[in-house]
Amino acid sequence: MSTDLPLLPPRPADANKGSFGRVLVVAGSRGMSGAAVLCGGGALRGGAGLVRVAAPAEVLPVVAAANPCYLTLPLPNDDRGQLAAAAAAEVDGHVRHSTVVVAGPGLGQGPGVKAVIASLLTQKATPLVLDADALNVLASDLGPLHQHTPTPILTPHPGEFARLLGCDVETVQARREELAVRFAREHSVVLVLKGHQTIVTDGEHAHVNTTGNPGMATGGSGDVLTGLIGALVAQGVEAFAAARLGVYLHGLAGDLARDVLGETGLIASDLLDFLPRAFVTHTRNRPTS
Repeated sequence: MSTDLPLLPPRPADANKGSFGRVLVVAGSRGMSGAAVLCGGGALRGGAGLVRVAAPAEVLPVVAAANPCYLTLPLPNDDRGQLAAAAAAEVDGHVRHSTVVVAGPGLGQGPGVKAVIASLLTQKATPLVLDADALNVLASDLGPLHQHTPTPILTPHPGEFARLLGCDVETVQARREELAVRFAREHSVVLVLKGHQTIVTDGEHAHVNTTGNPGMATGGSGDVLTGLIGALVAQGVEAFAAARLGVYLHGLAGDLARDVLGETGLIASDLLDFLPRAFVTHTRNRPTS
């Protein structure tokens, strides 16, 4: 139990889907449609009122068929099934109607993907949560991070963070908190360095998460987390608090799933099933005064 994490306020009786934010998820490519599905599912289970998943047109039928609860947006793709550069304008047209944009899972690292991420970072109003390939395409030039006014949330695993730093994974793992705090401070971001005892830092404060288990070391777990954090931001939770709460609930969902299913057979979609119970458990265990 963590008593210093926020609670989402009770939902008003007259609430509607517009009351809880609009999440735009930009994810997926040929062979990686599941990343878009899991990220969109994480945003839905995180409580966002409306989720739209934007994916390359080639894979959109798979993404749309996987979950009837989010909207979808087909984007131009190149001959590798990744986003084409023309997708940047399509995404930009929907950003202004979104409360937060979540981008990166399963996108690949083609030139079109780089164009989309660079374009997202030039807009000044809508918060961003960036993961996976959104980070990989920034590794060669971190300058665009400084163009974005709302504090971006970055959610790298150690390999992705090593690419951002230009070092190896062993160095990252040996100096996790030091490097995470320094990067967040230098680039004015909230950084979520995933792994055992995930570190969340805004460059001034560092929080070490206590939930989660080895059963969560399976493909797609991070995609769920990224969507979940985006949903919390969409509901008005400040960036650093949203990252901390998202990491905690994500790990708690994994712990609840482990208690029922065990660690060996746990898969990322199980986290979606157990996220509602994680919210309930956190609310019940959190003192009200």
